Amino acid sequence: MSEIDEKAVATLKANDRGGFTVPTSRLYPYQWNWDSVFVALGFATFDRSRAWRELECLFGGQWPDGMIPHIIFRRSDPDYFPGPDVWKSGTAPPSSGHSQPPVLASVMLQLVESGGPDDENQARLHFDRALAWHRWFHRERDPDSRGVIGIVHPWESGRDNSPDWDEAMSQIVVDPDLPPYQRRDTEHVNAEQRPNKIDYDRFLTIVKFGADCGWDQRNIAENGPMFVADPGMTFILLRADRDLLRLAERIGRTDAIDEIRAWIDLIAAGAESLWNDDIGGYCARNLRTGNLSTGISNASMLAFYAGVGSAAQRERLAGEAARILSKVEFGMPSWDPDHTAFEPKRYWRGPVWAMMNFMVAQGLSEAGCDDLSKRVRNDTARLIAQTGFYEYFDPLTGAGYGGGDFSWTAAIWLAWASPDNATRAAQ
Repeated sequence: MSEIDEKAVATLKANDRGGFTVPTSRLYPYQWNWDSVFVALGFATFDRSRAWRELECLFGGQWPDGMIPHIIFRRSDPDYFPGPDVWKSGTAPPSSGHSQPPVLASVMLQLVESGGPDDENQARLHFDRALAWHRWFHRERDPDSRGVIGIVHPWESGRDNSPDWDEAMSQIVVDPDLPPYQRRDTEHVNAEQRPNKIDYDRFLTIVKFGADCGWDQRNIAENGPMFVADPGMTFILLRADRDLLRLAERIGRTDAIDEIRAWIDLIAAGAESLWNDDIGGYCARNLRTGNLSTGISNASMLAFYAGVGSAAQRERLAGEAARILSKVEFGMPSWDPDHTAFEPKRYWRGPVWAMMNFMVAQGLSEAGCDDLSKRVRNDTARLIAQTGFYEYFDPLTGAGYGGGDFSWTAAIWLAWASPDNATRAAQ
């Protein structure tokens, strides 16, 4: 094991809170949904039982309606805002009121395919809860069966301040009854790397709407401050549906196969409504106005991961990927560097994210874009090797931003980027 591998293992162990892992100390002191799932991949390289324990703890926060929330508050911590007293979920344990990208089934399948009988047994144990979460997404985030997955809050997408949400966010009137608040994130991270104040006012306006209506998910989707079809969420769920189907076939859950196949067919067709021919890629669509966003993101590149698009569309999107990579030292940036909204330091408006690169490179490899896939993987390895386990990275300079000693970056190193410990390589 290399020195970096050892540091990655030590990072995961340091952020372990006894069954669940925090993304990093202080800045994110709770259990985050898709963070934990990627973390499980890292643990699986040296402790498979601990990997499944991470997922078991995540399932422990599942709501009765099937939703797995984006944050599970297992204790009160003043270092984070907004905490459970703002969300008012009424659940035990307390949690946020919406979800996050469902990478869970894909990681469960990966653990099963790379493991043995114990992993299959774990998958059988948790299958129904994963199935319930997928049902929740298809029911509550695609209520009109359009075949695209909407988000009710930018935080639900995992890409909090992406330019994909700029139009919808600009239309949100900040609730005049929003209580005064003090952000905690900018006490730990330079403000130039974080969302702006007006973003937070709007973020909290959406949270207040949800709390005020008792987290009635249908009401939030139909009448809440925003509802935007997200290419990232749509493509990740479509891939997860495909992987859940493979998992069902592998463990003998034939009763779920027809239902899952129907979901796959619906999204595979509906995702085409996110194609923007003006930019040559898939992007967000505001479900209130019908307008498409105007730039290519790293979520656009997940089209390959989801297996959507015609041959002509894939060729054009691959060309856009090559163009974007030619503009930066490190890929894949979270936003097109040729677009006016690009900011290389600010969270999801330009920086590189290791876990997104993992999925993007895997999809590119499966689509036969081997050179692009290798470029993304090699860039990820270079970033981590030279800078460390940061939350995200500057695509122009390679500087590390956000939280340090970050769990999912360490996990992606162990499970994919490290030359020594790669277990599922997009080569």
